[in-house]
Amino acid sequence: MGYPAYRPRRLRRNEKLRGLIQETELSVRHLVYPLFVKEAREERVAIPSMPDVFQFSIDGLLKEMDEVVDLAIPAVLLFGIPEKKDEVGSGAYDDDGIVQKAIRAIKQRFGDRVLVIADLCMCEYTSHGHCGVLKGGDVDNDATLRLLASAGLSQARAGADVIAPSDMMDGRVAAVRQTLDGGGFSHIPIMSYAAKYASALYGPFRDAAESAPQFGDRRGYQMDPPNALEALREMQLDIEEGADVIMVKPALFYLDILAMAKRQFGWPLAAYSVSGEYSMLKFTAAMGHLDYRRVVTEATLSIRRAGADIIITYFAKELARWAREETV
Repeated sequence: MGYPAYRPRRLRRNEKLRGLIQETELSVRHLVYPLFVKEAREERVAIPSMPDVFQFSIDGLLKEMDEVVDLAIPAVLLFGIPEKKDEVGSGAYDDDGIVQKAIRAIKQRFGDRVLVIADLCMCEYTSHGHCGVLKGGDVDNDATLRLLASAGLSQARAGADVIAPSDMMDGRVAAVRQTLDGGGFSHIPIMSYAAKYASALYGPFRDAAESAPQFGDRRGYQMDPPNALEALREMQLDIEEGADVIMVKPALFYLDILAMAKRQFGWPLAAYSVSGEYSMLKFTAAMGHLDYRRVVTEATLSIRRAGADIIITYFAKELARWAREETV
């Protein structure tokens, strides 16, 4: 008497029992690996704030891609760092720009064995580091739309499989969609950074992408962290404008937004586990305070459990290696 008829521990006794009732699957096929490519003589340049993450030359990028393809990681997210920057970010929509050259090189070597997702923003390409052209010290939303649309079309012409606008300009999904359709690329999907928060977690990324703003910040166009309902409105707008996939960024600090988005829309949903999340876990584990493999797996599982179909993570290669070990 007094014992419950249902004892959950019965199905936790060993790994095989736990596996039979596992609710959340974490598979390599859900992962996207972010990569940084720049005009450089060195094949790879270390990023001190992001251990084991590098800026690659195109030759170095192709060597990295050999491993990515061997690990069966299905997609990479490509960021470009141009040799020269200017006020209007012309490198972003130059058909001979660094990202366009990298896309062509990857596609020539690997074809359809890997998807190339092209990040679409101006911040890596502008001399001032903001995500569009400036007018009176502020980003001119509508003037920026034209440049983003041109850049997206240039990336599609280079062979990108997916275009991913990350700038947070109003109306940019519609502008890119119309331009892609008009240019003969109606088959190319858009993965929109629909709820991109003005987070304090982007610092290491800005080192890697050399994209820190030269003045002010990006809170005038990225989302305010206290707001959740606004995120749903942003996502709804992007869906209505033609986004095929919507994204929440960052991931770990915004799991509630991910879960809300999945319940509200049931739309293909991506989450970007950003540089600050990566570096926090990486440095803390290096100091011996965390079990590295377990904490990375647990963190990534939490993103998947919250509703993400696609997880963009700098841990992708390690997660893929661990998954391979478990199947041997």
